[in-house]
Amino acid sequence: MSVEGDDGPCPVNGWSQNGLLHSALLYHDTEEFLAAAVSFLRIGLTRGEAVMAVLPGPRLDLLRTALGPMANAVRLLDMTEVGRNPGRILPWVLQPFVTEHPARRIRVIGEPIWPDRSPLEYPACVQHEALVNLALAGRRITVLCPYDVSRLSPQALTDAMRTHPVLAVNGGWKPSDQYTSPERLLPIGNQPFAAPPATATPLVFDADRLPLVRQLVADRAHAAGFSPQRVAELQMAVNEVATNSIVHGPGHGSLLMWQEETHLVCQVSDEGHITDPLAGRILPPPHSGGGRGLALVHYLCDLVRIHSEPSGTTIRMYMQLPVGVSA
Repeated sequence: MSVEGDDGPCPVNGWSQNGLLHSALLYHDTEEFLAAAVSFLRIGLTRGEAVMAVLPGPRLDLLRTALGPMANAVRLLDMTEVGRNPGRILPWVLQPFVTEHPARRIRVIGEPIWPDRSPLEYPACVQHEALVNLALAGRRITVLCPYDVSRLSPQALTDAMRTHPVLAVNGGWKPSDQYTSPERLLPIGNQPFAAPPATATPLVFDADRLPLVRQLVADRAHAAGFSPQRVAELQMAVNEVATNSIVHGPGHGSLLMWQEETHLVCQVSDEGHITDPLAGRILPPPHSGGGRGLALVHYLCDLVRIHSEPSGTTIRMYMQLPVGVSA
């Protein structure tokens, strides 16, 4: 199977290869995946495009071997590391690569949804795929997202066709008749959360109590067995969100912390409302003086989930527990 795509128009819902082409590759086995991926990347290298592959570790190793010497010209990243939090992929992986190559077309193969993704992470993954269509609209970038037909759920495959206006099929492109505008899909990632444990006691904070917020987070993270670096990262993330509640929100908020089977969870709630769907998903210009807070939170945490409506906003920050530690 060859996935080419040329520089001419791709008449799918007004999408053109001269701008963003966001497509899903529905593959059935390793052989089909490698044939499509190698062809896709080789064409990009032949055309002088900046090329990157962001895949789960084992699949990345297979691709590196299949590419042979060509692998040296491809940016290879492990999605289980750089994309462990789906909210990191746009601001900390795709956007920097686009910025690094302002005069070249970009070609990326990235697999944000693979069979080992947890149900907890999945809504954030679908949200990421929908936001690609907003965040990169008009940019000179071709993005191919592989989906393992043999192992993913029917819902995941349906969502792939809803979040990608183009499908890579039999060596060419075809429109997805299930493609749905990002605005209609974003509620998937903005669902109300299950209630926290009854044992989680809220801490109400304002500006004067921010030091207490930081201390409580550090104490709880230490008790959960995190390394000093991870303690500092979680402390920084929670402090950023709490500070946003004070500076950009109502001036106060509440903090809850609890331990689940695989994560320590920190939840900050306030009466503010996040209206920008790309908040935290796009880095502002270097000299803008602000606007990086929520993107930093995505960078630091293993998962970030946000539920926001006019009556208030709740942000949950998840840090994976160290090996051997469980609730």
